[in-house]
Amino acid sequence: MPEYHVLVGETKATAVDTLKTTSGLSKQVIKQAMKKGAVWVSLLDQGHKRLRRADKQLKPGQQLHLYYDPLVLAQVPTAPVLVADEGDFSVWYKPYGMLSQGSKWGDHCTINRWVEQHHRPQRPAFIVNRLDRAAQGLMLIAHSKTAASALSDLFAQRAIDKRYTALVAGTLPKPLLLDTDIDGKAAVSHVSLLQFDAYTQTSLVSVGIDTGRKHQIRKHLSGAGLPIVGDRLYGPEEQASEVDLCLVSSYLAFLSPFDSMPKSYTLAHEYLPKIS
Repeated sequence: MPEYHVLVGETKATAVDTLKTTSGLSKQVIKQAMKKGAVWVSLLDQGHKRLRRADKQLKPGQQLHLYYDPLVLAQVPTAPVLVADEGDFSVWYKPYGMLSQGSKWGDHCTINRWVEQHHRPQRPAFIVNRLDRAAQGLMLIAHSKTAASALSDLFAQRAIDKRYTALVAGTLPKPLLLDTDIDGKAAVSHVSLLQFDAYTQTSLVSVGIDTGRKHQIRKHLSGAGLPIVGDRLYGPEEQASEVDLCLVSSYLAFLSPFDSMPKSYTLAHEYLPKIS
């Protein structure tokens, strides 16, 4: 996909005019790309950030970057669902396909950007915990950098009780403690049976994690012979491609760093995976 990089000279010009001259794209297309997070501005040898203002006056020495992928920009995210608004932070159900983190090509399909644009009253939105694109469930969104730092500290200190619900292939005769290292780092998952279906040979399980390694639950369950239904990365090749990953963040509990009150959030039953 095309990328456009422009070093701003002495001539005063707006970002949208500069990119129009360089890329040949229309102003309307560029403005939409800006709104969706595909345009960046930086100084030489310094950090860069997304630029969303089309009328932004540029300074000599700045660099403009446009990462233009019409397929990415055309994507429309499924809306998340508000579970609780606590003022300093809010709790949301993230649906399948919504992102926890954007890329240089855009951020309009991330949950924090969606919350910034749609939640009322309008507030900044900062990611606290992440879920894979294919996973669903509860996410915390902080509404200030201070709140984001305080909540992130709870995760770092393992002071948040995190539980997941998954539909797996196979049966679980007894609770499991899975502690195989992931990417050379310690990882611990606790698995218990919620329901078993003998006809489909599938089990609904609850998973608690002491650590938060990338794809931890998916790797641990697959390694234990209990691949998650719909897991196209760690499950068997014959799994139906039309089935979404049946892994949901279903419960969060912690002592609030803002008022010292216990907080707990349980995802509604309608969002949980179910045995057919």
